[in-house]
Amino acid sequence: MSHTTSEAAVVDTRTLAQQHLFPHFTRGEVWRSDNLPVIVRGEGCYLYDESGRRWLDGLAGLFCVNIGHGRSDIPAAAMKQMETLAYWTNWGAAHPAAVEAATTIAELAPGDLDTVFFVNSGSEAVESAIKFIRQYWVGQGKPDKQIIFSREMAYHGTTLGALAVTGIEKYKAPFGQLMPGTRHFPNTIGETIPEGGTAADLPSLKRLVEMIEAEGAENVAAIFAEPVQNSRGALVPPEGYWQELRRIADRYELLLVADEVICAYGRLGEWFGSAKYGVVPDLITFAKGSTSGYAPLGGVLIRGALAQQLMDSPQAGIFTHGATWGGHPVATAVAATNLAALRDERVLDNVRGNEGYFQQQLDAMVAAHPSVREWRGTGYFYAIELTGDRESGRELTEQQSVELVRQVMPQAMREVGLITRPDDRGATMLMLSPPLVSDREVLDDLFRGVDATLAAVDAHVRG
Repeated sequence: MSHTTSEAAVVDTRTLAQQHLFPHFTRGEVWRSDNLPVIVRGEGCYLYDESGRRWLDGLAGLFCVNIGHGRSDIPAAAMKQMETLAYWTNWGAAHPAAVEAATTIAELAPGDLDTVFFVNSGSEAVESAIKFIRQYWVGQGKPDKQIIFSREMAYHGTTLGALAVTGIEKYKAPFGQLMPGTRHFPNTIGETIPEGGTAADLPSLKRLVEMIEAEGAENVAAIFAEPVQNSRGALVPPEGYWQELRRIADRYELLLVADEVICAYGRLGEWFGSAKYGVVPDLITFAKGSTSGYAPLGGVLIRGALAQQLMDSPQAGIFTHGATWGGHPVATAVAATNLAALRDERVLDNVRGNEGYFQQQLDAMVAAHPSVREWRGTGYFYAIELTGDRESGRELTEQQSVELVRQVMPQAMREVGLITRPDDRGATMLMLSPPLVSDREVLDDLFRGVDATLAAVDAHVRG
């Protein structure tokens, strides 16, 4: 059966998109281009465009298609749910799909994180966590505890509260005054524990303590951090970092939030990044991998005692927050089916089993390409950071960085049929985050594309 589309239909679809569809995070010249892709089908780790050309999905959609594209079991579960109960709410009622998904997620979560509040996206999950935290402290008779700390260059979402917690100024600048009460402490880029020291000696965490004490702990509500920070390039924490964050939060009576919108559901080789790094946070935000992108879903995992305290407090008695689609029957049925497939097919074992091989290929990219400064990451989540010339120490010029991200790498990836993300948040990088079902054959295909892309980078910066 042919999956190609006629040239006239392709042009019409692209033209209609350019006329009527307003894009997300896409520059105008890219959206208006005659080369704007029209993706019509997915299968496994690959996508197919309107002409039938195959593309390797090197970013798992947007870090979300963990189980791979084109499965039949997940759509079947969605259809069955639609035929049984297409819609109901979690306002004053429950329904089986949301209960099953929440129970599964709670059973996979570390420690006593056993209460799930469903929303529709990662940004909404972070927004909901912010609202829970503020209302929780009001309910505890401590309404002044409102300041939220997060890390520099960290991305936590696009809604206005989540954007305020985000530490990337260029994303915030277009929107004027955001939610007050957010502060940003250093991330872990380049940090190592000094000889004979501990994570408490890391400059970033020493600075965090200084900032908390300057604000007064009675005014500070929470710390937000990703187990592995995406923006600035897959920053893996130094050993003991998360345990020290937990100690700081406990010492100053703060809530610790792990933003696992990317990290959860196998991206790092464990169900949750918090478990990988041996800590039980007070809240976990999640989204992407919970459904592998087959339906929109996000949520907040909350320690049961904290959820109960909010519901029991005389000042509250109710979490004053909700959404029409939160815990939607179809989305939660999809989540339950996706999580069962990830478990039953031992997909996390695939990530752990291939992690070393993935990193060997990254080492080979460093050796082969003088424009690669280094790689960072773990599991199936990596960043390759670029430079002008690694051996001489020559840095990229600002103009070269712009050209690499907007022109050179996208063009090279088009030529080899690779879809992934050139990134300019804090450095010039190439992000790699394939579906978790990628085997070594797919990884070899991925690195053939990466090798060709980096060769184009080498040629451009040498010129």
